[in-house]
Amino acid sequence: MKVVKRVGFEVVGWTLLVAGIAALALPGPGLLMIFGALAILSQQYEWAERRLDPIKYRALKGAAESVETVPRIAISVTGVLLLFAAGALWIASPAEPDWWPLGGTLWLPGGTATAVTQIASGLIAAALIVYSYRRFHGKPDAVAALEGQIEDADREFDEL
Repeated sequence: MKVVKRVGFEVVGWTLLVAGIAALALPGPGLLMIFGALAILSQQYEWAERRLDPIKYRALKGAAESVETVPRIAISVTGVLLLFAAGALWIASPAEPDWWPLGGTLWLPGGTATAVTQIASGLIAAALIVYSYRRFHGKPDAVAALEGQIEDADREFDEL
C-alpha cells in the first residue's frame, strides 16, 4: 500500500509540475500549481523540500504587494472580471465575426474546456485576492514578518 501511495503522490506531483509550467504561458494558475507540485513532491524528494520555503515566501510577498494600494487591488479585480468575461464568451461561443482574419477553427479554440479553466482561474484568483486583502492589507507588521521569513529561507537555501 505504501508503494501505491508513493507512486500516486509522484504522479500527481509531477503532473501538477508539468501543468503548472504549461500554465505559465497558457490560461491557468501556473505558479499556484508549481507550488502545489513542490509541496507534494517535497514529501518524496529533498530537492523539492529545499525549494518550497523560498517559493512560498515569495508567493506570499507577491500576495502582500498585490493589495498594498487601491490601484493594485483594482487591477487585480479587473483581471478576475476579464477571466470571467472570457469564460462566458467561450461558453456563449458566438459565431466567427466578419472582421476575424484567421480561419474559423482559430476563433475561440478549446471550447467549453477553455471556458472552464478560465472561470476556475478567475475563482482561484478572486479567492487569493480576498485572502491577501484579509491577511496583508493595512497590516505592515504582517508584511515585515514575511520579509524576515524570506531572508531566513534564502539563508537556509544558500547554506544547502
